[in-house]
Amino acid sequence: MAKDVTLADIAERVGVSNVAVSKALSGKPGVSDELRVRIKQVADRMGYIPNSSGAGKAAVTETGNIGVVVPEHYYGYSVSFYGQLYEKVVRALYDNRYYGILELLTKEDEQFGCIPKVMQDGKVDGLIFLGQMDERYICKMVSQTKLPVFFLDTYMPSVTLDTVISDGYYGTYLLTNYLIRRGHKKIGFVGNVDATNSITDRFWGYRKALREGNIEFQEKWEISDRNERGESYDRILIGKPELDAYVCNCDFTAYTLIQNLEEMGCHVPDDISVVGFDDFLPAGMGMDSDRITSYSVDMGRMSEICVKSLINKIKQKEYVTGIQIVTGNIVEKKTVKDRRGM
Repeated sequence: MAKDVTLADIAERVGVSNVAVSKALSGKPGVSDELRVRIKQVADRMGYIPNSSGAGKAAVTETGNIGVVVPEHYYGYSVSFYGQLYEKVVRALYDNRYYGILELLTKEDEQFGCIPKVMQDGKVDGLIFLGQMDERYICKMVSQTKLPVFFLDTYMPSVTLDTVISDGYYGTYLLTNYLIRRGHKKIGFVGNVDATNSITDRFWGYRKALREGNIEFQEKWEISDRNERGESYDRILIGKPELDAYVCNCDFTAYTLIQNLEEMGCHVPDDISVVGFDDFLPAGMGMDSDRITSYSVDMGRMSEICVKSLINKIKQKEYVTGIQIVTGNIVEKKTVKDRRGM
């Protein structure tokens, strides 16, 4: 029946975008005459019937909704980094007269290639994928949807994506250099470099700073903070620490490390300096939010750029393709001691 025909149905049948179908059926410019005729012919065969105003269900230009897909294990509600980032996305969408529809993605969804419900039935105008996901899964989702897609806080070196990320490489380079300039020579990196591309970038920013500081990296200075499933360890260090400073891939890891050090009788920063990344610690952690020296990620700016770029992509306006990098800055707090002259 005609009432069951959606914009997505016609777009899939013709092999074009939802936007192209909408323009063809509503008489708007932006599609060729040949394609317009073809789309109308397919719509007629599928049972599409315009109403008295000249626009049927399938001719709706936009729903005003954007689907936001987040891996469940990253989200953790509003107390997590990704929970906060999602809230920034929702605010940016609202400021641009759109609404966000959240869908949490399970490990099983990724493993079995399940299509998010928000991608189905033409209920959204575009999609934002937030956080790193399995590369094969992302490739499948992008290939199976006609919807405009943007990514936030993730990228894949082997796949061309439109995405917005923080400057993890340069940010961690700055943090490591910050420690070196304050007299630290034995500096470790805490993070599982195989877990995400973001952590990998941060590791190589750390390595660049060591190299420029004429400090020879030792393999034992690379310390994992999580297992292969991405689950964080409660205890990061085993045995007496041998380093005078640690660069952590995020503030949550820095928090765990500081707890471990203090349990072993070490004082931060008098004995050992620690820096984090993100300048974000979940609420209720029991640690002063003004304690960890970190690199501040501008979540608001990242969300704003991502949302505006996606909207331009939806409206077929000019936007920056590929990777857009948003820089941040070091926030000096209370976990680094100046060791020059000691």
